Amino acid sequence: MADRSSDLEPGEEMAERLPAGPVTSWVLVDGDRRALTGVLLAGVFLALAAVGLAWPRSVRAVLGSGDPVGTLFQAMVTAIITGVTLVVSINQLVLSQELGAAGDQRDRMAGALSFRSEAAGHIDEPVSPADPASFLRALLSTVGERAEQLEHGTAGDDAQREVASFASTVASEAERARERLDGAEFGTFEVMGAALDFEYSAAIYGAKRLREADAVSFSAEGRRAMSELLDALELYGTAREHFKTLYFQWELIDLSRVILAAAVPALVTAVAMVLFFDPAGVPGSTLGTGNVLWVVTAATLVSVSPFLVFIAYILRIVTVAKRTLAIGPFLLRETE
Repeated sequence: MADRSSDLEPGEEMAERLPAGPVTSWVLVDGDRRALTGVLLAGVFLALAAVGLAWPRSVRAVLGSGDPVGTLFQAMVTAIITGVTLVVSINQLVLSQELGAAGDQRDRMAGALSFRSEAAGHIDEPVSPADPASFLRALLSTVGERAEQLEHGTAGDDAQREVASFASTVASEAERARERLDGAEFGTFEVMGAALDFEYSAAIYGAKRLREADAVSFSAEGRRAMSELLDALELYGTAREHFKTLYFQWELIDLSRVILAAAVPALVTAVAMVLFFDPAGVPGSTLGTGNVLWVVTAATLVSVSPFLVFIAYILRIVTVAKRTLAIGPFLLRETE
């Protein structure tokens, strides 16, 4: 009965499902975005320095006239101003989802309260947790408990053993994700990273496939346990998609703030290089090449920093978005 439900493998974290090793996973999802920006800045510096050290005579000839430097930083000024405009557009996109008439806000509030009330009923608590990490932990606990109930309620023939194996896998995956959420704080990638590691889509698909399989016969208790597990999985999926949306908004707001903070010194540096820089005023050499190379390289790093910040943040956003495009029992990844 090999099927896509086998995609739900114990111990398989999101980083391990990426098509490369730990370095790629750090760059795409796990790494701190500020640290990644620093790595990108260092890479640009080393690349420019390597070119300058490899052809020191060309550096003196090209940068000595000052015209290429002026042309470069004129383009930088235009790019920085365009980037700030992009930030304004991003903020408008985020704010447009928060603005609305009183009736729309009331509907949103009613939907949120209804969902929290439904969740409280499933986790057997009078009030569901307000903190996103605690809320997801409570739902994962419910998923794990119901998976264990399904596992213990299955008989011993081959078909039923497949149900028990599936339930055991779901329970272990839910417990592993729940442990990762312990102490996680929303606004960092810890919450989303742990939440995304639990493949609820594969679990829903596997549960529905087993429930409808002709070779598997359920007792009334087993069918009820399977239905309760599906209810918990669907509730978790809804919560995860909601928090994913909030996380994207949070990240875009952080991206806007960091780009705006980097844009001011970048713009000042680029304008200063256009108006005031004179290669003749930078005498001497270091490491066998003119100091003008190091001045231009440093100014270039400051000027491109907003763009590198944009790359660092967008890499994670688009990676997470691609891994979670489908909602419900749709599996977009091909089986390894």
